[in-house]
Amino acid sequence: MTSPVVKSAITKRFQRFALFGYVGLLLLMPLWLFVLAPRDDYSNGFVFAVYILPLLLPLKGIIQDKPYTYAWANFVVMIYFIHGLTLLWVAQDELGYVLLELLFATSMFIGCTYYARHRGQELGLKIRKLKDDLADEKAAHSQSAADAEDEKQA
Repeated sequence: MTSPVVKSAITKRFQRFALFGYVGLLLLMPLWLFVLAPRDDYSNGFVFAVYILPLLLPLKGIIQDKPYTYAWANFVVMIYFIHGLTLLWVAQDELGYVLLELLFATSMFIGCTYYARHRGQELGLKIRKLKDDLADEKAAHSQSAADAEDEKQA
């Protein structure tokens, strides 16, 4: 039985940064949108589906500490960047909530990005580069063309 790969201090720091942002958004968004400043123009179901549900998608992978989940959670956090940056212009009366949202989204984005990178390196996970895939494909194609040529000559 192999021992689990120990996290370095920098990896742990980025994970805490990511979790600070994630849990912050997970607490802020429902509190803000349902309790502190409810949206009268939208149904609760719509607000839940658009602003809360996306945060729940990476929950299982984050709990299971999967670097891949941290990486793709950055796509989810873009919703909150867009929301926060838009509200900076149109909802100045909610500036405190907006700044908190942007703080948490920034923390989550930076933390998830670098946690996935460092933890992936620690675990030996690699994402192949496109140029490597193309080189392999070209080599395979060249080999099959050479094999076909050899068959014609035989």
